[in-house]
Amino acid sequence: MAFEQRRLAELANHDAFLHRHNGPEAADVATMLDALGMDSLASLIERTVPAGIRLGRELDLDPPRSEAEALDYLYRLARQNRVAKSYIGQGYYDTHLPAVIQRNVLENPGWYTAYTPYQPEISQGRLEGLLNFQQMVMDLTGMSLANASLLDEATAAAEAMALCRRANKKAKTNAFFVADDVFPQTLDVVRTRAHYFDFELVVAPAEELASHDVFGALLQYPGDGGRVHDLAALLAAARERGIMTCVAADIMGLVLLKEPGALGADMVVGSAQRFGVPLGFGGPHAAFFATTDKLKRSIPGRIIGVSQDSRGETALRMAMQTREQHIRREKATSNICTAQALLANIAGFYAVYHGAEGLRTIAGRIHRLTTILAEGLSRSGVTLVHDSWFDSLRLTGVDARKIHGRAMAHDVNLRYFAGGDVGVSLDETTTAHDLDRLFDVLLDEEHGLSVAALDAEIVEAGKTGIPAASRRESDFLTHPTFRRYHSETEMLRYLKRLENKDLSLAHAMIPLGSCTMKLNATTEMIPITWPELARIHPFAPKDQVAGYQQIIDELADFLVEITGYDHISMQPNSGAQGEYAGLVAIRRYQAAQGQGHRDVCLIPSSAHGTNPASAAMAHMKVVVVECDEDGNIDLGDLRAKAEQHGDSLSAIMLTYPSTHGVFEEGVREACDIVHAHGGQVYIDGANMNAQVGLARPGDFGGDVSHLNLHKTFCIPHGGGGPGMGPIGVKAHLAPYVSNHVVRPLDGVNPDAGAVSAAPYGSASILPISWAYIKMMGARGLREATELAILGANYIATRLGEHYPVLYKGRNGTVAHECIIDIRPLKAASGISEEDIAKRLMDYGFHAPTMSFPVPGTLMIEPTESESLFELDRFCDAMIAIREEVARVEAGEWPADDNPLVNAPHTMADLMDADWERPYSRELGAFPSEAVKAAKYWPAVNRVDNVLGDRQLICSCPSIDAYRE
Repeated sequence: MAFEQRRLAELANHDAFLHRHNGPEAADVATMLDALGMDSLASLIERTVPAGIRLGRELDLDPPRSEAEALDYLYRLARQNRVAKSYIGQGYYDTHLPAVIQRNVLENPGWYTAYTPYQPEISQGRLEGLLNFQQMVMDLTGMSLANASLLDEATAAAEAMALCRRANKKAKTNAFFVADDVFPQTLDVVRTRAHYFDFELVVAPAEELASHDVFGALLQYPGDGGRVHDLAALLAAARERGIMTCVAADIMGLVLLKEPGALGADMVVGSAQRFGVPLGFGGPHAAFFATTDKLKRSIPGRIIGVSQDSRGETALRMAMQTREQHIRREKATSNICTAQALLANIAGFYAVYHGAEGLRTIAGRIHRLTTILAEGLSRSGVTLVHDSWFDSLRLTGVDARKIHGRAMAHDVNLRYFAGGDVGVSLDETTTAHDLDRLFDVLLDEEHGLSVAALDAEIVEAGKTGIPAASRRESDFLTHPTFRRYHSETEMLRYLKRLENKDLSLAHAMIPLGSCTMKLNATTEMIPITWPELARIHPFAPKDQVAGYQQIIDELADFLVEITGYDHISMQPNSGAQGEYAGLVAIRRYQAAQGQGHRDVCLIPSSAHGTNPASAAMAHMKVVVVECDEDGNIDLGDLRAKAEQHGDSLSAIMLTYPSTHGVFEEGVREACDIVHAHGGQVYIDGANMNAQVGLARPGDFGGDVSHLNLHKTFCIPHGGGGPGMGPIGVKAHLAPYVSNHVVRPLDGVNPDAGAVSAAPYGSASILPISWAYIKMMGARGLREATELAILGANYIATRLGEHYPVLYKGRNGTVAHECIIDIRPLKAASGISEEDIAKRLMDYGFHAPTMSFPVPGTLMIEPTESESLFELDRFCDAMIAIREEVARVEAGEWPADDNPLVNAPHTMADLMDADWERPYSRELGAFPSEAVKAAKYWPAVNRVDNVLGDRQLICSCPSIDAYRE
């Protein structure tokens, strides 16, 4: 019967996607197994994955669907969503994504498959895009420094609160002020973070700020009901009291409103969503975070800085990487690891395309339509709560029930406040016709108002909703980049020019250990721009989002079966956010059991740096568990420390397979030890690509895991984000995962606060993982895992003759990644792991993960998507580089002048009139036949990291820097 079903599946083309996702074909698998001296994949898995944790059956998932069937089914689900005209606002607004940006960035694998720009020489394009984003934010906020994006506005506000406490060392209080017209989802997230920092929140009208003894304050600009505060008076009063201030600002509003930096704010945060990024039922959207220069070494997130390369040319890089929170581990002040690079680039390009004048036109039109609406409502006897506005009005004394009925009849979503007030927020998609319909909804169809007549009257009277003291007077976006690319032709060429400077999966495999850079199939990506998914407000009525709800529920069911957990929380919108959410769920559960005193988190020395950082965010004390010489957790040390901290033991954070790339035999015993001492087991899901279909963390002892959907489940990395980090939990933890104040979730305790701004995090990218699982089916997922393990072992075998492989399992195999040790080579030749990483660029590859988890090493992960041809091409490059190192060792090339220390080689190098190097130009730039056939050119020479940190510049350089 099974054979017949398989034949039918083949006839229906159901298996086609499996063979397109998995790179190695049957003959390739045989070749790779032969190199390992094995006769089958089954024997490799038997030797690699401990018998005690293996699933022993196929996953219980629906049969795979073909690409066409999956898209057809998904479209039918998407059409169950109703794309109403949403005027809900509350930090989320419909927008027009320019088609040239949609087609050439959002839908372009050259942009969405790239990795975080840790290797700047092959990342100059997206680094320039992110620098544009920073410049845009600095200009609009009036601040001297901005980062390259955070996850969402609410978490950015929570980060600002923490920074206020760290920076305001004179304050003797642990109280933080939040204005009562801050968006409710922002307050929800801030409240969660404050609880585990032991901060007291004071929520009161903004005008009362100066009367409270607080270390910092958060203000909304404009406020939740649309009011434009006189920030100057509020910020001046706070400054006199020694209170640090953060303003959560509307980025489109800042086009017309006086910039908070000029008014005295210490920090400005917000969402860049309305600069061309689709609503997407809540995300992904790039948040911005701007501050003063004095806080540059404390600001959370990534900063793109201007440095120079070895030829003295301008070059961009991620600045001050050693202050990144996952590098600081338990000393971290934040656990941020993921940004929203792809979305930040889209928002930055939106500003480049429109320029300052274009943005003034858009913002001015939004405000003018809002003023027309306000005038018409006022003349009709409707009371406005506030006498100032940018794009939002709050109506009081109205019959909300009748308005709601008319709104539903007209397919319009409004904001309904507790107490009966009604809110309406306009955006750049609003038209004069929409205003006619709004008057029909808010008044009735006999209102007698004319939009054209009202418009003429307010123009003649010069009426505006922005008070004179709050009107912007300064210029912005004056850099030539924001003035040059306003035609589609110029913009297209600019985007292509930047794309050509970057290396992505469109060029070659990206063999990063722990990062799982696998195929992001086109079929999986197509739905994200469908209007039925892209134009849905996160707080739309439930009866309008049935399609999204089914997609999310089905994906959750898939992940429950894959992980062995009982419940999935989709809210965390990054892996580190998932870690934090999982630990918070543990702490809430323990508190409910009367064990709130448990606060010790055991973390192996090999763990991801985000693990101890996340534990610090959850106010836990980190105790490090040592590893043995084989890279395994030292169970004796674990047992001793669990015993030592038994009464206060909260959890252990394990990564499985280990960060050393090994399936540890003692994982069940480790879980049992922690459970025996009253602790919970957190299993980091970063390495789930080695488990899917073979083992389930919920079966061998895990209580909670986060899942990197942007790794194992095919959501692309986007050059440094977006990510999604949902958590799977056992039943006892399910009531304690994150809820949401605006859209409460079923089965979760109502007082379990949010960790992200939207109830389902970055919901619009969830269909990517849904489609991947749907098209792969149980057998496909298992085979993908087996091939990932096969590929890693094949690379370890081929490279093992040339580089020491640092860790292997009991039977001499590795998991889905392997670590090669460069330290002996460096001792013998002076060539470092960084030199090898840069030389790989000349061979057309991104480097493996450098110096993690062991300094002086390279961690390699091939994934199942890469063909044997590509694996061999990479291995050939690494072997050729080893031979080059040998020539340095032998003294044939000087230690300070050879192809490795001079790498990468650029066109500028080859154009030198005098080539005074001990090797040929051809060897420098064209070291292999594969490179000669298809050359990728690094945009700059090796970047000077020290200079960039010492002289931090995070704004766009003068246009002279770009001239040839």
